[in-house]
Amino acid sequence: MPGRLDPVTAGSRIRSLGRAWAYALRTTNPPPDEPADAVTRWIVVTRAAVLPMTLVSGLVAALLAIGHPALDVGLLVLAIVGIVLAHLANNLMNDLYDTTSGSDTASYPRALYAPHPVLSGLVSRRTLLVAIVLVNAADLVILVVLALARGWPVVAFAVAGFVLSVAYTAPPLRLKKRGLGEPDVLVVWGPLMVGGTYFSATGSITWQVLLASVPYGLLCTTVLMGKHIDKIPFDAPLGIRTLPVLLGDRRARAVTLGLMVAFYVLVGVAVLVGAMPWPALAVVLALPRLRKVWPRFRRPPPSEPPAGFPVWPLWYAALAWVHVRQAGALLVLGLAVGAAL
Repeated sequence: MPGRLDPVTAGSRIRSLGRAWAYALRTTNPPPDEPADAVTRWIVVTRAAVLPMTLVSGLVAALLAIGHPALDVGLLVLAIVGIVLAHLANNLMNDLYDTTSGSDTASYPRALYAPHPVLSGLVSRRTLLVAIVLVNAADLVILVVLALARGWPVVAFAVAGFVLSVAYTAPPLRLKKRGLGEPDVLVVWGPLMVGGTYFSATGSITWQVLLASVPYGLLCTTVLMGKHIDKIPFDAPLGIRTLPVLLGDRRARAVTLGLMVAFYVLVGVAVLVGAMPWPALAVVLALPRLRKVWPRFRRPPPSEPPAGFPVWPLWYAALAWVHVRQAGALLVLGLAVGAAL
């Protein structure tokens, strides 16, 4: 029939799209020298490449909840979808606000390491606003369902997360500009996401679960620390006083390495007090990755991006992400083995 692709051409097109989507999910960028299809464009616009950080928080909560007598798998899945949508909405809201306030410009790192949704022309400001409304509306529906099933504490977790997410860049708090954006991430990706998902799934929360939520929250914080270290030359002149700006480059890099070490220490503590099963100690298998990252964090960044490096001028953020990806996966694997046992 006219207009129908033959099987060979269709298969080639599918493979090409798959490669484009995989590249965007890996790098936050569309493939170079190729027009972006709609899916690739929205992967880039939503910064879907970093959503696995939130998914891991949800999986940590899910695996800690295995065996709980009140576990509701349906509510668990809804809660995980909810926190992923909340992260996605936060990415969109930050881009919209920073563009409106003038923080994001063509020469600021947000528009350099990946195409900025509005400044690059991927979407219009109106389309970005519509997407924000739709994602938040979907999240609100999930919140209502979870609150009807589990009560007001679900609302408390959700509202706290939403307020901290908005306050990260928006007035009047503007936590990012006051050196509080990094603690914000620790609280959101740790106790709020893990604790909120666990409560939604089981209807209860314990201090052991909250303790078990902190190590991965620390890992996520190292990525933001790395990103803000990369942005010191851009943020300091604008009066954006992130924690690395306040600490200075060298001390900020040392603190970030300390947070990476603290992750392993706290996993050990959590195992000792029974907050995590002993197979969670599988995270030590990520130490060789930390050993590779460590000396690079101790040195200034290269003057030019390495060949094929897709997210320049981010350097320390990429190094932290490489470590987080492996350490987080091993944490999930260890908790899964513990749950199976």
